[in-house]
Amino acid sequence: MGNEEAVFFSRLLTEMTLSFHIIYATIGVGVPLMIMLAQYVGIKKNDEHYILMARRWARGFVITVAVGVVTGTAIGLQLSLLWPNFMELAGQVIALPLFMETFAFFFEAIFLGIYLYTWDRFENQKKHLLLLVPVAVGAGMSAVFITIVNAFMNAPQGFDMVNGELVNINPLLAMLNPAMPTKVAHVVSTALMTSAFVLAAIGAFRLLKGSNHIYHKKAVYLMVKVGLVFSVATAIIGDFSGKYLAEYQPEKLAAAEWHFETSDSAPLILYGVLDDGEVKYAIEIPYALSILAHNDPTAEVIGLDQFPEDERPPLYIHYFFDVMVTIGMFMVMLSAFYVVAKWRKWKFANSRFILWLIVAGGPLSLIAIQAGWWMTEVGRQPWILRGIMTVDEAATSSGSVDIMVIAFALLYLILGIGSVVVLRRMFRNNPVEKELDKMEAERLAGESK
Repeated sequence: MGNEEAVFFSRLLTEMTLSFHIIYATIGVGVPLMIMLAQYVGIKKNDEHYILMARRWARGFVITVAVGVVTGTAIGLQLSLLWPNFMELAGQVIALPLFMETFAFFFEAIFLGIYLYTWDRFENQKKHLLLLVPVAVGAGMSAVFITIVNAFMNAPQGFDMVNGELVNINPLLAMLNPAMPTKVAHVVSTALMTSAFVLAAIGAFRLLKGSNHIYHKKAVYLMVKVGLVFSVATAIIGDFSGKYLAEYQPEKLAAAEWHFETSDSAPLILYGVLDDGEVKYAIEIPYALSILAHNDPTAEVIGLDQFPEDERPPLYIHYFFDVMVTIGMFMVMLSAFYVVAKWRKWKFANSRFILWLIVAGGPLSLIAIQAGWWMTEVGRQPWILRGIMTVDEAATSSGSVDIMVIAFALLYLILGIGSVVVLRRMFRNNPVEKELDKMEAERLAGESK
């Protein structure tokens, strides 16, 4: 296997691993807060339906955490096996956030275990609820630290470059790089948004399949409200991300927007196709790119003409941007309509059409997450460490990467199918009605003592 093939298969395996892992990582970051909100509402309203939501979601969450551990371990392994030159160069810089991410995960896992084990051991549910705080904090901080590693790859700082080596390293300065604030905020916000919409989609699907139980209606309404909050937050943070790109990674912004020539009053291009370098069938929003980049409709936006051809990101990241933005705006509008419709008590809010849209919102949100990460990673090309080391320079020269691709693909297939089967059986054998009857029987038994 030549070096070009090794680079190709290394990129393929890394993309496959990250694309699979991000599904479980997103749920792992977002669901703890949803469990905490459901239990808090249940305690505040003395409503057993919300208490049961927290209990059921926590059981399902454990399965996604287990799979996330495996895929997360695979990412750490592949960093060393597939990108040894990168780890040799930058390993001592990213070691601190990688260690902190591991520590945050164990912090989360310990309290998650205590939370699950002590469910029926607290007379005061508020004390039990407090156990979720470190779980949610640990999940969030895990996302923060691993995203800091990615931010460093996009905006490396905190060291001196001497004879091809990083010296005089300041790990904290490296962690607090210019990309960190917007990347961390965007990752956490989208994880919370996606988790809310996935849980809402599950509840809406149960309603469509004939279970007209109030439990599912409450779950859908609660999660769509939460999803609306974080989808709006994601849009706002996305605006800040555009300004970061304009300042620190203008080539990525130019490639994503098909902005070929530096110009003032730049329009934002949505959709369209490229035909011999000419943009066709696109929607142009006048001045919008200048506003996105600099908050000034007449501001100059740097184009791809300012960069050598071998340092320009692939132009197909434009489609990833389109997918991400389109789905994001759709989810904002859908959730806003549903919340207003429920508040105004419009009957159309409970129609099968709206419920099917909410069901679609779950997988669509996951697709938007994938598109956003593909845009981020592919948009950094050809660099693995921007301005310092290219992907080709970082990759292994091993001739066995193609075999690793097959092996890990089979692993992810087994994990994906296995987690779906386990989750389906877990909740099919314990429907909401059965669990509510059991909770009522336990409550009556406790009162009779």
